Amino acid sequence: MISVFGRWYRRKFSDPDAAMLLILILLSTAVLLLWGELIMPVLVAAVIAYLLDWPVTRLIKLGVGRGIACGVVLLGFITITILTLIGLVPIISKQSVNLIQETPLIWQKAQEWILTLPDKYPDYVQVYQIHQMMEGLNDKLVEVGETLISVSFSNIANVAALLVYMVLVPLMIFFMLKDKMFFLDSISRLLPKERRLITQVGHEMNSQIANYIRGKVIEIVIVGVISCVTFVLMDLRYAILLGVLVGLSVLIPYIGAAVVTIPVAIVAMFQWGISPEFWYLMLAYGVIQGLDGNLLVPLLFSEAVSLHPLYIIIAVLVFGGLWGFWGVFFAIPLATLVKAVITAWSSNPVKEMPETA
Repeated sequence: MISVFGRWYRRKFSDPDAAMLLILILLSTAVLLLWGELIMPVLVAAVIAYLLDWPVTRLIKLGVGRGIACGVVLLGFITITILTLIGLVPIISKQSVNLIQETPLIWQKAQEWILTLPDKYPDYVQVYQIHQMMEGLNDKLVEVGETLISVSFSNIANVAALLVYMVLVPLMIFFMLKDKMFFLDSISRLLPKERRLITQVGHEMNSQIANYIRGKVIEIVIVGVISCVTFVLMDLRYAILLGVLVGLSVLIPYIGAAVVTIPVAIVAMFQWGISPEFWYLMLAYGVIQGLDGNLLVPLLFSEAVSLHPLYIIIAVLVFGGLWGFWGVFFAIPLATLVKAVITAWSSNPVKEMPETA
């Protein structure tokens, strides 16, 4: 057993390039785990700068100076963000408050419907089972309510952090875009000379991450807008709030679509009951999800590395648990990075060293 492990170790890590790749991965992981919260504004700025580098490059090709191109693109990005927030935040906030206020009424109607189940299905559902289930659900709802209240008070302390993001992040984005080559050269000088595999993984991931970020933003906008328009046209209550949730749900492959279906179905059932309107809405919602998964995703992510759904779900759980929202957002690129690293190690050209007696 020891000899098998020794042969595997010599085959994978006798190459200095492979050792350097492993050391870089371990150091990067340690930095993110230890100081991830402290450097989060820098990471956010880097992500947005990566997203905006494409329009900056296009403007430079048209003859615009790099500094002017960076300023124009950043100003446009900030303007679109502010207009979007001004237009959506008040509506979403109002609908969220109304939905929270009506939650007890929705729960009361749900209880009334559940209590009718023993009469409809006496052979399968007993009254004592319903009471036990509702008592457990009531306790859980109280715990969730207390958690939400505590979170809302704790978020007041995050106002200062929000101000940091609003002021420092745009400045960092501008300098990252303007002095891109300077930072790339600095990083290149820091890397060791034995970086063949590091370069291989970097080239493999560069275009994929850029395409993923742009594609995911476009997918969120398209799915969110179509969902909002559909819900408004069908006169669903809280249409904008639910449409935004559906748009954001594409951040989490498979899991997001399943989770966001619950509030959409609950609100529709509370509004219309089990009626034709309810089924029409669920049919329209199913069409949106089907078009997203079978048409939009293949078009936007045609160059993405194919990953098994099980690997994607595991990546979402692992990286989301480590880094929250950004871990979920980059779950697929990070899973692709892991795959690229494994591929690079597997393609290690160093020959296996002969065993010594």
